[in-house]
Amino acid sequence: MGYIGDKDKEYLKGEFDKYLKEKVMLLVFTGDNCQYCNVATALGQEVAELHDAIEFHEYPVNGEEAKKYGVEHAPTVVITDGDKYGGRIRYVGLPSGYEFSSMIEDIIDVSRRTAEVSDEVKMQLQMIDKPVRIQVFVTPTCPYCPRAVRTAHRFAILNENIIGEMVEAMEFPEWANKWNVMSVPHILINEDVQFIGAYPDEQYIKYVVEAWKKMK
Repeated sequence: MGYIGDKDKEYLKGEFDKYLKEKVMLLVFTGDNCQYCNVATALGQEVAELHDAIEFHEYPVNGEEAKKYGVEHAPTVVITDGDKYGGRIRYVGLPSGYEFSSMIEDIIDVSRRTAEVSDEVKMQLQMIDKPVRIQVFVTPTCPYCPRAVRTAHRFAILNENIIGEMVEAMEFPEWANKWNVMSVPHILINEDVQFIGAYPDEQYIKYVVEAWKKMK
């Protein structure tokens, strides 16, 4: 039995036919004693079967490909072209519930090799010239979390110095507890700047710039 229903598959096929342009790679990193790794792998395979432009690969989290893409936890899902985007657009934990839609939108953006932001936000993104890691703590039932995740991923698509990382708080409770994640989306930037909420791009980017300035 699959994880994606027939009606949803038909809808996704239609969306992919309309919007996918270039090859996109869907990478799933798995490990031992990983509760959701099998589900992540199966889900990735089902999505990849919907369009020829999507290429699926499964790798061990302790292998060379994981080092190449900067992956340390299982399961982790990376959406990439394999080169330009590297491991910058990632999901640490299963992209289930509301986050499944985020993954689909990321696949489309990466295939198109671009993401939509305002000119104002684009100008601020261009200033970021040092590594910035945006971690967005989520839960599958949070309807506001995908917006915060997608913002981090769009920023990562548009700037090679930014990593956008969803973290499933319930799968990684020690990580969430370390940063006192009490409500979601909880955004952590460079383990320094934090805020809670699915803010518009224009507010979100201010926190990213703040974290970047603290590095100077």
